[in-house]
Amino acid sequence: MMESRNEAQHVVECDLCQQPVSFFCRRCGVNLCDPCVTIHLRGKSTNVHEIVDYTSKDDDDTCHCDSHPQNDCFAYCKTCDAPICILCVSIKHKSHEMSELSDKIEELLKVIAKENGRLQSFKHELERILDHTTKMLSSISLYYKQRKDEITARGEEWHKQIEKTVKKFHQELDDMQKEHEAVLQKQKKEFEEVIRKVDEMNGKTVKLKKSKNVKKMQTFVPVIQNQKILNEVSQYSFPTFYECKIDPNYLQTYFGYVEKMQEKKTSLLENEFKERELSGRRMLEVPKITSIINTKFPAEEKFESRLYGMAVTDDNKVWMGGASYELKLFDLQGHLHQTVSITTQGMYLCMYNKQVVYTGIKDVRMISADNDTVETMFTTGDWVPYGVTSAASGDLLVCLRKDDQSKVVRYSSTGTVLQEIQYDSQCQPLYKQVLYITENVNGDIIVTDWGKKAVIAVNRLGIFRYSYSGKDSTNFFAYSVATDSVGHVIVTDYNGDKIHLLDRDGRFLRYIIPGGRINRPRGVCILGHGEMIVGETVTGIAKRIKYLGE
Repeated sequence: MMESRNEAQHVVECDLCQQPVSFFCRRCGVNLCDPCVTIHLRGKSTNVHEIVDYTSKDDDDTCHCDSHPQNDCFAYCKTCDAPICILCVSIKHKSHEMSELSDKIEELLKVIAKENGRLQSFKHELERILDHTTKMLSSISLYYKQRKDEITARGEEWHKQIEKTVKKFHQELDDMQKEHEAVLQKQKKEFEEVIRKVDEMNGKTVKLKKSKNVKKMQTFVPVIQNQKILNEVSQYSFPTFYECKIDPNYLQTYFGYVEKMQEKKTSLLENEFKERELSGRRMLEVPKITSIINTKFPAEEKFESRLYGMAVTDDNKVWMGGASYELKLFDLQGHLHQTVSITTQGMYLCMYNKQVVYTGIKDVRMISADNDTVETMFTTGDWVPYGVTSAASGDLLVCLRKDDQSKVVRYSSTGTVLQEIQYDSQCQPLYKQVLYITENVNGDIIVTDWGKKAVIAVNRLGIFRYSYSGKDSTNFFAYSVATDSVGHVIVTDYNGDKIHLLDRDGRFLRYIIPGGRINRPRGVCILGHGEMIVGETVTGIAKRIKYLGE
């Protein structure tokens, strides 16, 4: 019968009449002479048979049958999951479930296109970060030189007394720069290599789009599906020099310090809330109130407010302050363990070195270890302190206000000012009326702003990150703020009688509204184990809320 046209010593004959062949039917895999084409097409259309000139029958990328290599595949056997020719249909696969070959091709191309789209999206995101990394590399010497100049200027202020300290910091920066540059160079090469592989996958995808070779497509699908992409990348910050007040007795301590390069893990292509971020635990559709604590604070005369600040101890007791000159310590079952008299109302509390700290009129105070006496940690000058929180660095972050100005100040435990955050990169005020404050696990410093009716976040260097003013309410009033162990931001909405859950970039995830509701929420603290405690200002009741399942 039919032989390959590449063997010149043989004449290829028509499969129907053994005359010299002129045409070829791709659908049927049959060689035809001129007269037999008419017979073969009788009652059919060329769309069914796909008649081509014999000399061009192998020009396009077709799929040949495994059982009959001389024939092109014309259908697809779903039972065997394989492309087959016309002979297979009537013999081996006669009782099997069939489909059009074009349907299978379309199905495979959809899978390939989807996976290629995923890789292209990843590539675009990685190219953006690569561009940022390249820019950092191009300006790294300038940035490090600027930091050196700052330190040199500081050193000249103190003359010979600080020469040794200056040399020490220079050496640290030189070593840091080498490490930083090496890390960025390595990261740059890794990004370029991944992008090259993605481009390679794209090139193969483009070729397959023009192909009908199902076997090549089937072979390529697991290849492109298994093409690994980076789940997260590291971003590194430049060092910052922080000046400290001069003290000849503690030269190096108060000279300043250089914050080293920070590594921040950033998930790629992450644009929605993932349940796995909550350690695999399911968010309850309707959060539950598991217990309540009646603090029995008296009602303030003008607004009838009762309960203000809260702070959770390591052993899951809660310090609470309200409209009286005392702080109360409760366990989670509502039993009162301690009452301490103070000279102000307990509006802003936090735990610091296992002791409760609160802000006074112009100072920050601490209840002693025996929970009996009050000690002044430091004063705040002309500025009135509001929210206070302990930082991972061991410092205290305090919200301060004076007239129409607001700022966040980082203090050491002795009251040394280590950092002030007040203006953005355009020298415009970041805040209007700061209220409560917390620090997130990624180092973000987050405050609620009464004047702006917003949540405002900056990074650990004081650079603006985001602002959140509610999802769909014009009456949003962010009161208190807390963060959980994976970086979610929890905000009490006083006017909305609800709690807002945000991701670590300030994007709204959902409302937390427990069964039984919440009334005029103010203070909020995370208890761990998927629970929080929220204080109702007007009723004076604190509600323990479970918002994660097991």
